[in-house]
Amino acid sequence: MSKFKNIPAELLRNVKIQDMVAEGKCLVRLENLVIFVSQVAPGDVVDLRVTKAKKNFLEAVPTKFHQYSELRVEPFCQHFGTCGGCKWQHLSYDAQLRYKQQQVDDQLTRIGKVELPEIAQILPSPARTYYRNKLEFTFSDNGWLTTEQINDDSRTYNREVVGFHTPARFDKIIDVEHCWLQPEPSNEIRLFIRDYAHQHGLAFNNLVRQTGLLRNLIVRTAQSTGETMVILQCYRADDAIEPLLDAVLAKFPEITSLNYVLNDKGNETFHDLEVVCYRGKPYIEEDMEGLRFRIGPKSFYQTNSAGAHQLYKVARDFADLQGTELVYDLYTGAGTIASFVAKKARKVIGVEYVEQAVADAHVNAEINGITNTEFYAGDMKDILTAAFTETHGRPDLIITDPPRAGMHPDVVQRLLELRTPRIVYISCNPGTQARDLELLDPAYRVTRVQSVDMFPHTHHVENVVLLELR
Repeated sequence: MSKFKNIPAELLRNVKIQDMVAEGKCLVRLENLVIFVSQVAPGDVVDLRVTKAKKNFLEAVPTKFHQYSELRVEPFCQHFGTCGGCKWQHLSYDAQLRYKQQQVDDQLTRIGKVELPEIAQILPSPARTYYRNKLEFTFSDNGWLTTEQINDDSRTYNREVVGFHTPARFDKIIDVEHCWLQPEPSNEIRLFIRDYAHQHGLAFNNLVRQTGLLRNLIVRTAQSTGETMVILQCYRADDAIEPLLDAVLAKFPEITSLNYVLNDKGNETFHDLEVVCYRGKPYIEEDMEGLRFRIGPKSFYQTNSAGAHQLYKVARDFADLQGTELVYDLYTGAGTIASFVAKKARKVIGVEYVEQAVADAHVNAEINGITNTEFYAGDMKDILTAAFTETHGRPDLIITDPPRAGMHPDVVQRLLELRTPRIVYISCNPGTQARDLELLDPAYRVTRVQSVDMFPHTHHVENVVLLELR
């Protein structure tokens, strides 16, 4: 710690946490020091231990609390502080919404530097717990022990676990007893498979050596239909897999789609691998305003179904379609937004990089009897060319919902050239959205802004912006 020898010790004692900033960390300014602090809330008074020194700031963690913030509430999850998810459980939900709104305001103002209208009040998530429709769990033969468990001499803990990664550790998994993110039977299925594997001596994943049998478990639940999908990833073919799957189905006959994947790659992605549908249908279905969306093992679907409906309604409201418009839906995914707005448009053309998602988009349009959509697969910057527009027509409206990295500069430049009257920009990262808004500012003004909370107890927030041609 010698690099911190010039930091006066008293500056790190009885420090009052001042504000919440990006990525869910808190901020302290002390004279010429800027300190980012995790595991605290604005209003806490703490002693700090510096963990990292950068050129312009420090990072620190609390070592002692002298006073707790009035914004605090009691975390509801037994794994809070150890698990890497739901890091804002110690904040009241009203405070969470306020800081998410502040995050959007700050980033659009500071990064975007564009003129903004009055920003609408953030919309809360329809549910604050059990709101996710998909979770991924990892098996490990060397599970993480908390300090309390290490110091507990009264019992022995089984290190063969299935759960989530601890923060910043790819090789350490905590054994999750109850997760508040996904409704049942998610917890029950995970615990049954874990206990069955213990009882039958099935080898758990070793994340360092990449050995064992059981590797990864995915549970998908359709909130509107009650359907459930289970995907078990194993390193190799083994006679123990089918008896395990039979036991799972016998215990949970309500499972709609039971699948497994054999994956001996260096990572857990399986988009290039065969998914074997062991029992049931190879998909589940979600319902949204009478539209049925088919979700396969490799399909993308917003993880908060009720929140997605709310988000899409905001986008549809901003679009204000009259039935005569040609709409481009960029980064369309499985075509959910395209299908959602199609009945109010003359035609919707969706573009998406992932070929499997485009295949899903075609299926979703077909099963819903939607005939005024077309979908194309490829890199956005390579597809959205002058030739593409000449072939398919100049759009009256563009909806864009890019990944966290935002839009490629070539795509932004193409939007400037197209000069479409209106753009609805949906983003899961207001920082990159703000960057793109600044690039679009010469031709477009921001006329509406609406944030939507899709991920309670995290710092993540969705934001929708309406841009109109100057």
